[in-house]
Amino acid sequence: MGKLNLPQGKKIAVNLGIDVDAQSLWLGGYNRPSPSFMSRGEFGAVVGMPRILDLFKKYGVKSTFFTPAHTLETFPDIIKRALSEGHEIAHHGYYHENPTLINRETEKRLQDLSFKAYKNILGIRPTGYRSPYWDYSENTLDLLEEQGFIYDSSLMARDFEIYRPQRWQIRWEKPNIAGPGSKVLEAPVSWFLDDFPPMAYTGQQTGLQDTDVIYRRWSDEFLYCYNHVSNGFYGTAMHPQVIGQGHLMMFLERLIQFMLSHDGVWFASCEDICKCYVNDAEDERLLALPDVRGVEAMPKDYGWK
Repeated sequence: MGKLNLPQGKKIAVNLGIDVDAQSLWLGGYNRPSPSFMSRGEFGAVVGMPRILDLFKKYGVKSTFFTPAHTLETFPDIIKRALSEGHEIAHHGYYHENPTLINRETEKRLQDLSFKAYKNILGIRPTGYRSPYWDYSENTLDLLEEQGFIYDSSLMARDFEIYRPQRWQIRWEKPNIAGPGSKVLEAPVSWFLDDFPPMAYTGQQTGLQDTDVIYRRWSDEFLYCYNHVSNGFYGTAMHPQVIGQGHLMMFLERLIQFMLSHDGVWFASCEDICKCYVNDAEDERLLALPDVRGVEAMPKDYGWK
């Protein structure tokens, strides 16, 4: 597997990634378009985002804002501000749709609709993608390659390394078969470094954990990467309507200060980090594997309903 060739003097690449879901989260994510849930999304865009941008400016942090086009069209000024302050704007679906629930034509149509919004409002075409659900349909990776993305940030086959995601043929009573690696790089995500499960409340999801517990988890993850992974990658997924709450902004500032107390920390966008990736012989081997994919039918006597 290839590696990151970080800028001189840098030891670890950190992307404090922000998922600017705003109101779209409660549309495509939870199907809760009530005034109460819309107000939570509004808080993320109107209150949480300025707080995050102010904090990042204070410490010189550059990052990636994974932004559904619905958010961009609904709250354009705050996304324009993020771009103007040197942050990357990446593709995050149109209205936080679940790729596994739509066909190929719809998935591509919504990707293209998003590209149109990014171009019309920001004058850009994002080079990175994060699935709104951290999940793929059987078509997603093909579409990402066809659309010319440099990287994706939705999968979990590694924790602290940029890598090439593979296609797999899934079999029930035989070993799975590895297919080719993708031309699209993967900047992995982790549920351990997502603010929503431990910090948010939905009625179905408890959240609301003590910030000291979360701080210990996130700082320990950083320390492991820093001490054990050469030229490692540490990436988060934070949501302005969650991390933008006052006490959680204090948590985030504390985490940034902790990271800055270590030499060689590079706060950067996922795009800039992935541009540091250098292929090796293993990459070439993966890219040349036969194209196998798909999932065999479940054995009829398995009994799983």
